[in-house]
Amino acid sequence: MARLNLILLAILVACALSVVTSQHKVRKLYVELQKEQEFARQFEVEWGQLQLEQSTWAMHARIEKIASGQLMMRVPPPSRVQMVAPEDKR
Repeated sequence: MARLNLILLAILVACALSVVTSQHKVRKLYVELQKEQEFARQFEVEWGQLQLEQSTWAMHARIEKIASGQLMMRVPPPSRVQMVAPEDKR
């Protein structure tokens, strides 16, 4: 009977250690998940800022100002503008 009790005690200790180990792994993985979710939130914020910056750099008025100021470009007179009809792709 004592031998059976020792075997059951050993099984109980092994199960307890298994539970403790698995709980520790779960907590570690949860902390890692939280960190990765925070990185994802930071990337989303940065993506929004980059989109805003891109829309600012691509504003028509800004491009026109640079074209006329730095590149000395100008809009051609209407008599020099020629409209080209798109080809029918059938």
